[in-house]
Formats: sequence, C-alpha cells, structure tokens
Amino acid sequence: MIKSFIINTLVVVHSIIMCLWGLLIVPFDRTGKRVHFYAAVPWAKVVLWLCGVKVITRGLVNIDPSVPRIYMTNHQSYLDVFGLLSILPVDFKFLMKQELMKIPLLGFAMRRAGYIGIEREDPRKAVESMRAAAERIKNGASVLIFPEGTRSPDGNLQDFKRGGFNLALRAGCDITPIGIAGSGRLVPKGSFRVRKGIFAISIGQPIRTSQYSKKSIGALMEEVRQAIQSLKQDSEELLRLEQ
Repeated sequence: MIKSFIINTLVVVHSIIMCLWGLLIVPFDRTGKRVHFYAAVPWAKVVLWLCGVKVITRGLVNIDPSVPRIYMTNHQSYLDVFGLLSILPVDFKFLMKQELMKIPLLGFAMRRAGYIGIEREDPRKAVESMRAAAERIKNGASVLIFPEGTRSPDGNLQDFKRGGFNLALRAGCDITPIGIAGSGRLVPKGSFRVRKGIFAISIGQPIRTSQYSKKSIGALMEEVRQAIQSLKQDSEELLRLEQ
C-alpha cells in the first residue's frame, strides 16, 4: 500500500513537471508535434519506468509515420495510454472524453498538443469535435481512438461506438487496428494500484476505408473489430512467449 502511494505520488509529480515543460514548448509549436514528441512521449516512458512496467510490441513495420491514419485499439487500463505513446513513432492526437480535458494543467497541455475532447452528452458539440478531428487528419496528423469508448472491466472487447468510423469516412483515411493484452492485469479498471510486469501491443496492417460508405459502416466496424480481436490474441501469445 505504501509502495503504491509512493509510486502514484512520483507519477503525479513527474506529470506536473512534464505539463509545465510542455507549456514552455507551446509558443514554438503550432501543430502540437513538438509537444507530442518532446513532452508527451518522454512523460509516458518515465511513467512506465516508475511503475516497473515494460511494453513489448509486434507489427511496428505496419506503421508509416508520413501517412495520416486513424489508429483504433482495445482499451484495458490507463497504462494503455502510456504504452501507446511510448511505442508508436507517430504524431498522433488522442480522441478522448471531454472530462479529461478539464483536468487542471494536464487538460490545457493536452489541448495545446492538439488532442481532441468529445462531449458525448451533447450531440452538436460531438459533431463539431469530429469535424475538428477530420481537419487535423487532412492537415497531416493521425488520430488514436478507443472505439469501445471506455476501459473493459474484464479484458473482453465491448461494443464499438460509431463515431470513430464516421470520422474515418469523413476524413477519407485508412484505419490501423491495434490489439493490447496484459495491461488490465497490471492495473484493473477502477484501481490505482500498479503491479510490475509486462503488457503487449500488436499492430496490424491498415484497413482501407475507400470501399465503405455510411450505408456499409456496420461492415467496416465488424472488419476492424475482427482485426483488433485477432491482434489482441497475438499480443496474448506474445506475452506467453515472453514469460
């Protein structure tokens, strides 16, 4: 208990320092790219180190940082955010709950990094957020989405929300599926106690969206869901081999 308190305190202190550092970078960063690579990424790597957590990966060859895409992944733990930031060599913007953007200091830093808050209770504002996300993609930035909308309590895939898929069709970009395994065991949903250990992230080949339309969005959602489920199983196998 004392150990968890110390680790969480160090994470909070480190987060405050990196937020302040990110704010110093802001005047020299119009797109949020410098904040992403020089503040958010180092922040994530140090948090994982403080927690004693290692991330193993498969499929990084499927990523082309020069091509803006929507990255979609399952969600098991808040460690997923740090893991994705630490391993993806891409200037991506998180699409996240608007409540997170209201956190003092951290929320301001995330907004300046170009991250996009979604007001899920207000359909009009949600549509405006999707338009902003589409513009960021058209201007060369990638977007990362958790299509389940929230963390899974048991590690199994939950139902997907349509918003991210509508965004992909609006922006005209492909979707790169990602599967995560093991992070929920290290920090279960609703807990702040971190267990030392390993979790795995597997990245699949991009899924083309040009063959889909709003009428066939259900088929696109199913293709992405199957891909993420398969990649999640790949990550589980990767963990077994590591252990």
